[in-house]
Order: sequence, then C-alpha cells, then structure tokens
Amino acid sequence: MPAINGHEYIDRINHLQTDVWVDGDPVTGKISEHPAFKGIMKSQAALYDLQQDESLKDIMTYLSPSTEQKVGMSYLQPKTKDDLVKRRKMIQQWAGLTNGMMGRSPDYMNTVVMALASSANYLKEKENCFPEHLLSFYEYAREHDISMTHTFVNPQVNRGQFYFEDLDAEPIAAKVVDKNDKGLIVKGARLLATQGGITDEIVVFSAGGAQDKANGFAFAIPSNTKGLKFICRESFVVGDSTFNYPLSSRYEEMDTIVVFDDVLVPWERVFYYDNIQVSNTFARASSFLPFTLHQAASRQVIKTEFVLGVAQSIINTINISEYQHVQEKVSEIIVALETMKALVIKSEAEAELDEWGLMRPDQKTLQVASNVFTKVYARFGEIIQQLGASGLMSIPTERAFQSSLRRDLDQYLQSKSDDAESRVKIFRLAWEVAMSAFGTREIQYERFFFGDPIRLSSQLYFSYDKEPYVKRVKALLEMD
Repeated sequence: MPAINGHEYIDRINHLQTDVWVDGDPVTGKISEHPAFKGIMKSQAALYDLQQDESLKDIMTYLSPSTEQKVGMSYLQPKTKDDLVKRRKMIQQWAGLTNGMMGRSPDYMNTVVMALASSANYLKEKENCFPEHLLSFYEYAREHDISMTHTFVNPQVNRGQFYFEDLDAEPIAAKVVDKNDKGLIVKGARLLATQGGITDEIVVFSAGGAQDKANGFAFAIPSNTKGLKFICRESFVVGDSTFNYPLSSRYEEMDTIVVFDDVLVPWERVFYYDNIQVSNTFARASSFLPFTLHQAASRQVIKTEFVLGVAQSIINTINISEYQHVQEKVSEIIVALETMKALVIKSEAEAELDEWGLMRPDQKTLQVASNVFTKVYARFGEIIQQLGASGLMSIPTERAFQSSLRRDLDQYLQSKSDDAESRVKIFRLAWEVAMSAFGTREIQYERFFFGDPIRLSSQLYFSYDKEPYVKRVKALLEMD
C-alpha cells in the first residue's frame, strides 16, 4: 500500500471508532464530523493529499526499499547529507501548508519511529528487549503510511525529586501490572498525546527518568485497542468560520490524557519492558533526539516566517513602518528566523554517520535551536500584541459584516491600505496567533516542546565541550 491520500486517512480514522471523550461525553458517529476534530482532520487530510501531487513526488515520497512503491519521505533513513536535505524539504513543504502550526503533523511521528528503528541495534541482546519488533513496526508504518501519536509524560501528581508512587495503590502513572502468553497488561495513565484519538496508532515509550521498572516500556498499539481511552481537554475550536477563527478552525490539534484500563499489548508490539537501564537511556542513546530536533526546527522555520508575515501585515495595513520601535520589534523576528534557518543548515553540514550507518544531523547545533525557539516564540506573541495594540480589541465578527452594521464598519474600521473587512481579517488572525486560547496554547506548546526549558539549557551546558576554549584562555595567561 503506497503513500495514502486524505480520503483514506479520514476513512481509516472514522472506521476505528476510538474511545474519545470531549467535555465529559463520548464521541459518537464519525469523529471527522465532530466540531472538535473536523477542522484538524481536514487539514491533516490535505497534507496526505499533497503526497499525490505529481509535481511534488520527488519531494514528498521515495521508493520503498522493500516494495518499490512510493512511501512518505518522512520515513527515509538518511545515509547521506543529501538525504537530510531531502527530509528538510519534505518537512517544510508540509509545514508550508499549515504555516507550521501543526506540531504533530504526520512527519513528526514518522520521524520518531524512523529514528528509534534506526537505533534498534542498541536493544540487541539486552534483557526483555525486542529490536526485531521495533523494526517490524517501522516497516509496517512506512508501508501502510499510518498516522500516529505518542505519549511519554506521567501525570503531574507530585513533582518532588524523590516522589515514589504507592506500589500497593491503584496505578496513576501507566505501568505493567501483569503479563501472559499474549502480551503485557498495562494500567494507569499518560499525558499529552497530541492528536490523541485521530490517529491509527499510539506509540508509548519512556523518555528517561523511570524509577520503577514497571513504568519503563515501549510499545505501539492501535488507537481503538480495548481498554484504551482518550480524554480531551477543552476544545479551542470556537467556530467553523475561517474569517473569525482562521487558525483554530483549521489547526486545533487537541491534547489528550491517555487512560490504559488493563490494556493488552501483544508481544509482537512490545519493543522493551522491565529493563530500567534501557528505558532510561534508549531515547538519549538512539538517534531520537537529533532527528526529531531536525524535524521540529525545520517546521519552526516555517512558523517563524508566518509570524513575520503577520507582523508585517499589521504594519502595512495601519502604516506604522516609520517608527523605530516597530522596526526594532520586527527585526527581532527576522533575527530569530535567520538564526533558526542557519542552525538547521549547519546541523546538516556538520552531520556525521553514527555507529549504525545513519547520517545524524549535528545534535548540539539542534539543541541550540531548541533553546532559542522556546524563548523567541513567546516573544513573538508579545510583539504581535504590541504592534496590534487596541486594534486587537476592535475585531467584529463575520456576521457583523453581513448585518446592517456593515456601513458603519466600512467607515470606521478601514485602514490606510485595506478596506474594513480585509483589515479586520488581518487583526483577527493576529489575535488568534497571540491572544486566543489557541494562540496561547501554541506558545506553551513550543515552550515545552522538548521538555522544561531550564532542563534543556542544563543539558546543553553539560553536553557542550567547553574545554578547548578554557585551554585557549589558559594558554594566553601563560604566555611570556
């Protein structure tokens, strides 16, 4: 089965009838028609349709090494620097269709599975590890072009450094509670499965920090597996109107709590379990970080370009470009954009083959990009607020323009370069970016995309080789 189209994606997800709950009610009928999911599934379908565009086939797809059919480029295991460039071009082609607003577009999880499978040899001959299962799942995902979400965050019950869950109580964090000849039995919960309930499968793994071997595992199962439930936060889709809600009506991805109620995970889908050393090191030792950082940074470049476009649109419509404080603010976005672009390209230029023959983009460079973006994206929202000022409060709805108020709106909301309706469209878009529930969720999402920003800074500090520069200082001081 080659790379799928949008209709196939929507049809598969509707057919699953996954157990999804929104605002205390189960989703019934076709999930693609539910108000909370209709827009995002339509946008996701458009991404899959792009794979069928003949003019983009060399960007969006490549020939499967096992079937010679076209499969998604995001599954490509890069062996050369040119392969990394191919991956970036594909990522940014998809991101361009969503303006970078979909952090869990299919290429992200495709990259995750590709990266983990590329490092499957790390699991060889380790207790309770099944590298062959991981490789088999990667090939299945690639050949069937499945959509995926993932979860690896435990519920925020107690963030104390030495908190241990009561082993005799009902599990809170998902854990293996039993096993039999069919597989593992998992009970408890995990957090933050973005797009939970609207993907074919969910990948569950430990990203480090497990203190109990029962909480350390990795597996993938269909989203409609018995006992699996997705509990959604409040939907930020306020309405269908792309005039009123140009972003949330299209790109509201939804975040979910994942509940495992004695879920059976078949052995053939278990990648590892009951091995605390592996569960705490695999994500770091594998190529997971460099490849996912590369995907995220490539998308964030497109998102920054979009923010720059929004900022300049505000400037153009109300004619404020002559003010130096305006120029300084937009220059901040330009500096961030060029910095992110340079870091992505640098990571490719300094890529090296890893021990398993994969061309890894330079991880430290991408860690710098991740540290940069967690800070600048929040600043982008502030800049949009400052540029828009009171104009962000004066944004009547589409219905108002269709009412008897139209003459007043046309007179009093016009701008130097736009009529009232066009001006309001720009400002409603800016409001969605910087002030709506959707927009502030995007800020929080990017801030914590790879975890706590302070921890990311600490990881960069300890992993970065500073000794050559210390030696240079010492050599200067010892000169006669």
